[in-house]
Amino acid sequence: MGIVAGLDSSSDSTRIVVCDAETGAVLRQGYAPHPIEPAEGGGRPADVDPQAWLRSLGEAAGGGLLENVQAIGVSAQRNALVPLDGNGGLVRPAVTGADRRAQTSAADLMDAFGGREAWARAVGLVPQAAQPVTKLRWLRRTEPENADRTAFLMQAHDWLVWQLLGRPARRTTDRGGASGTGYWSAATGTWRPDLVELALGHRAGLPEVLAPWEAAGTTPEGLLISAGTGETMAAAFGLGVGIGDAVVSLGVSGSVMAVHPEAVGDGGGAVTSLADATGMHLPAVSTSNAVRALRATAAMLDLEGPEALSELALKSTPGAHGLVLLPYLEGERTPNLPNAAGTLSGLRTESMRPEHLARAAFEGMLCSLADALDLLRGRGVEVRRVFLLGQAAELPAVRAIAPALFGAQVVVPQPADYAALGAARQAAWALGVARGALDPQRPPAWQGAMGQVLEPGDDLPVGQAVRHQYATVREQTHPGAFTS
Repeated sequence: MGIVAGLDSSSDSTRIVVCDAETGAVLRQGYAPHPIEPAEGGGRPADVDPQAWLRSLGEAAGGGLLENVQAIGVSAQRNALVPLDGNGGLVRPAVTGADRRAQTSAADLMDAFGGREAWARAVGLVPQAAQPVTKLRWLRRTEPENADRTAFLMQAHDWLVWQLLGRPARRTTDRGGASGTGYWSAATGTWRPDLVELALGHRAGLPEVLAPWEAAGTTPEGLLISAGTGETMAAAFGLGVGIGDAVVSLGVSGSVMAVHPEAVGDGGGAVTSLADATGMHLPAVSTSNAVRALRATAAMLDLEGPEALSELALKSTPGAHGLVLLPYLEGERTPNLPNAAGTLSGLRTESMRPEHLARAAFEGMLCSLADALDLLRGRGVEVRRVFLLGQAAELPAVRAIAPALFGAQVVVPQPADYAALGAARQAAWALGVARGALDPQRPPAWQGAMGQVLEPGDDLPVGQAVRHQYATVREQTHPGAFTS
């Protein structure tokens, strides 16, 4: 059917994969870092000139990488707000998803619209600092002149698609990216311009939301550009997840998402109702503490990071001799305990050993994420298989403990640029539909992610006992924390 490319513009680099449109086989790849200075004191800057994304894209595509490519899909970092003026110029640098300056504005917005339940009913999420709707409120409060000049709202992948097409009058996005803004409802599939006005002080233009298989346009050279999507949605599409699959990401914080045919309602806002890149939904639950808890425990035991902690943990036994760690070290999002601290329970003479504390750290982190999985299951989301992502997924202790605690088959995929692969698969879909070779309701049947498969097996009852031990301590320490 041809050759397609997928590019993923993440927070720090651009990765491009060029694939056979029919099979998904990777033919060649490109990479370039973003030419962005780190923030003062290190880390990612809150404000970024989007031109840096274009320069990185050009470098990654150098050397004829895109020769003979017929369609391109774009994945990009989620929640980066790109405010434009009436002429399509940048009002200010993009505000990235990593920015936390808007946390006060999140609380302000929540109160202005009637609280958590009102937001959850309206758009399927509760405002947090990362979301574009909250950044709009922050812009209004701290840069009122820029807020007044803002006439149109885009995110990173919207802006890149628009640039690749030569900045046409038509500006587009996809439902996946739109669903994380805080002013689009995955349940109704419609924008909420009233919430833009609530946050920004006036209404602003919003992109046309394309169906997953639709093309955003064609360049003058005849290169088809698909709708594009957020990095999370592209990665799920690249992995090939479907109904019954969940993805657990082990970063400093944690996240759980699963594929579901309908938007998942949650009055308390614990479940964020996202849309995916295929026409389905990706209900998601986030935790504030994941690998953060492992690193802190390793430091406490004077170990060189999570790898050494993993080795030590495997010298203990399930349940860590009764030692339980509630890993709420930086407060917690799920359950909603923003002012909580971590709790270490079950201290007895026999449990006060380094290996048991190491084991308790892994069990606490994974039980917290298993709680998040159960929130989805409790709302009708089927979870039979869990894809485990992040560097911590490679740790032997995680692989040994996770299947029994999650109560499901666990797949640890081989390393790959899954977001770029998802963008390429989207491009192949749009190209096939445009040529009449593919059904709009059926994406190209590329092979899903390969990896190590781990089964709970005979350890399932032991895992459930560990879950019960953890839940007992959690409920004693924070009664009713998971009451809807």
